[in-house]
Amino acid sequence: MKQLLLLLFASLLVFSTTCGPDDTNTIRIGLIVPITGDVKTFGESVRNAVLIAVDEANQKGGINGKTIRVITADDKNDPTEAANACSKLINQNKVKFIIGSVASKASIPISEMCEQAKVLMITPTSTNPRVTVRDNGERKEYVFRACFIDPFQGTVAAKFASENLKAKRAAILYDISNDYVKGLAEFFKESFTQMGGQVTIYESYGKDDVDFSALLTKIKADNPDVLFIPDYYTKVGLIAKQTRAIGIKSVLLGGDGWDSPEMTKIAGDAINGGYFTNHYSPQDPRAEVQEWVSKYETKFGQKPDALGTLGYDATLLLLEAMRNAESEKVEDVRDALTKLTNFQTVSGQITFDAFGNPVKNAVILQYMDGEQRYVTTVQP
Repeated sequence: MKQLLLLLFASLLVFSTTCGPDDTNTIRIGLIVPITGDVKTFGESVRNAVLIAVDEANQKGGINGKTIRVITADDKNDPTEAANACSKLINQNKVKFIIGSVASKASIPISEMCEQAKVLMITPTSTNPRVTVRDNGERKEYVFRACFIDPFQGTVAAKFASENLKAKRAAILYDISNDYVKGLAEFFKESFTQMGGQVTIYESYGKDDVDFSALLTKIKADNPDVLFIPDYYTKVGLIAKQTRAIGIKSVLLGGDGWDSPEMTKIAGDAINGGYFTNHYSPQDPRAEVQEWVSKYETKFGQKPDALGTLGYDATLLLLEAMRNAESEKVEDVRDALTKLTNFQTVSGQITFDAFGNPVKNAVILQYMDGEQRYVTTVQP
């Protein structure tokens, strides 16, 4: 019953922010997230958080007296669906601002479409560098993000493995079809090797694979100090169970895709002791964090994960830029966003670098006894 009430509440929020007549007193923002599919909890968290931020802004008079209207689209964590959703928002709904998506594989095609159409995009959680940068290294001028990028996250994980865990040898498993997972695996490998470590096994699997026994048998024979699995919670939970079942004792390590209340439901005790990099910790005593955690928990009955928190932060950044812009033109809002300096968000103070990426801290969390525990903070 509680879950049903939460879903009804979320539905009412969507209705209240997406319905109503179009007029000169409305600012439309597109939101692209996976409401269904393999990482739907991520999409739900981001949507909930975006709507909280928008509702708060509307209660305070909106932007320059105009009401903010959110138009939500489900990309199902699929690049094609994401592109279709983006096309509809731009061409049919005529939005000039988009928040989304969650996964890099969905945000990359969205970013290319937004750049071509000169629509301002900010992704809360997509960490692959290609979201804000073209393949030739040029900056996508209309694309920003609220999260740190994979080179930083991979370096943080490698540094923690080397310095804190004293690991000398590492194995890496990654999804060959996922840009986020591939990128994080590559950056961890590069950084760990530069720090004097040795990557003894570097193996890929397919997105639909469910039996990892052949790969894990190789890893068991190799007996590495750490096993780096930079995938999402659905896949990591499955691999973790098979890892422990086959008798592998290596410390499990991963990225922010591990952050979901569903992780322990899938992995059970197998994930205990595993570490992962993340964007914030609800145990952080800062006032901004505790106020946000209380606000989200009161409405949805659970602590906000990092995905939701970044959704809230991304919305705050966009709305602040709208307030500071010289006009409602996309170019002016873009310029105002670029100029934000040390803007306070839940995940920390944000200043954008030359590529639309925030300069910010990362945290290390550990799963233990079914809960996430804060371990340390790593500065850029």
